[in-house]
Amino acid sequence: MALKTCSVSCNDLQDVLHTVEVTAETLYDAVAKALVIFRQNDWVADIGTGMTPVTVVVKEPTVMHQVLMKDFERWLKRNGRSPAEAANRSALRKQLGV
Repeated sequence: MALKTCSVSCNDLQDVLHTVEVTAETLYDAVAKALVIFRQNDWVADIGTGMTPVTVVVKEPTVMHQVLMKDFERWLKRNGRSPAEAANRSALRKQLGV
């Protein structure tokens, strides 16, 4: 898959909206990379789970997606369909400390 530049946004538990730009191959790859950045940033409080929405805007052409954290977490726990996808998810889990 081709890398895409994405703007990823979500509110923390203090209801502050945070946005970061990442480069990712897939929708959930973008969510994972953004969560890593948010968790490393002192300005971001904890991000919720479950029904917490995460918005991903893919640039060129601009496309917007919204994912619930519960769906992302379920995806992250599954094995990939190919060796490359499995390796990517494993790397994302490691980055997220899961």
